[in-house]
Amino acid sequence: MKLLLFCYLLYVGLVAAIMRARGVHAATPSPRSAAPGTIRRVLVIGATGGTGRELVKQALERGYEVTAFVRTPAKLALTHPQLKIVRGDVLDAAAVQAAVAGQDAVVSALGHRRLFVPSRVQTEGMRNVLQAMEQHHVRRLVCVTALGLGDSVGKLGLLATLLVYPFILAIYFWDKSQQEQLIGASELDWVIVRPGVLTDAPKSRSYRHGHHVGSYLSMSRIGRADVADFMLNQLNDDTYLRQAPGIAPQQIERAESGSHP
Repeated sequence: MKLLLFCYLLYVGLVAAIMRARGVHAATPSPRSAAPGTIRRVLVIGATGGTGRELVKQALERGYEVTAFVRTPAKLALTHPQLKIVRGDVLDAAAVQAAVAGQDAVVSALGHRRLFVPSRVQTEGMRNVLQAMEQHHVRRLVCVTALGLGDSVGKLGLLATLLVYPFILAIYFWDKSQQEQLIGASELDWVIVRPGVLTDAPKSRSYRHGHHVGSYLSMSRIGRADVADFMLNQLNDDTYLRQAPGIAPQQIERAESGSHP
C-alpha cells in the first residue's frame, strides 16, 4: 500500500513538474507594433466551440469585422453584416494562411475533445497560425489555454492537481503545454489567457485576473462569456503583453485577498 501511494504521488509530482516546465512563463514585454485602437479586423480560430462562439458574438457587438475560421460552418449558426465565415482546417497550413491574410489580430479558442487519445491539433494548429501571422505581418495574438500550466501549476485546486490533470487531462494538457511553448517562443504581441473550469454562465464582467489568480485548494469555475470578454479586452491593451494571466470569478478574489496583500 505504501509503495502504491509512493508511486501515485511520484506520478502526480512528475506531471506537475512537466506542465510547469513546458507551459509558458511571463516574458519580457516587447514594443507593440500597432497603436491602441487600430485593430478592427479579427480572425477567430475555434469559432464553433463554446468560448469561440462567445468570442465571435462579443467581437461583433464591439464593432469588429470578424472572420470565423471553422471546419463546419453550420455549427456556428450566426449571421451578421460584419461576419465572414471561412471553412477550413487549422491543420491545413494553406487554409490558415489564406484566413490570416488581411487581419489585424488573431484570437484563438483552439481545442478538441479527444482527451484520452494523443493529438497534436493544438500544437500543429498553432504552429500554422504563428507561421501565417509572421508571413502576413499580423502581430496581435490572444489565445486561451487553462490554469495548471507553466507558473500556474496547481492553481486549479487540489482535486485537479491530484486527479483530473494526472489521470484525465494529462494527454490533452501535454498538447496544450506545447501550444503555449510555441507562442512563448514567437516574437508576436501575444497574450495567453488561463481560465479555470469553463461554464455557460452569462457574462458578468465581475472577474479578477492576473498572476495570482487561482487556488491550490478549491476549484475555480468561470463562464465562457467572461473569458471571451477578457480576451477581447487584450486586443488593445498592453497590460499583459507577452504574459499568461489567469482569470477567475470576482468572489475568489475576496476569499483570497488575505493571502495576497
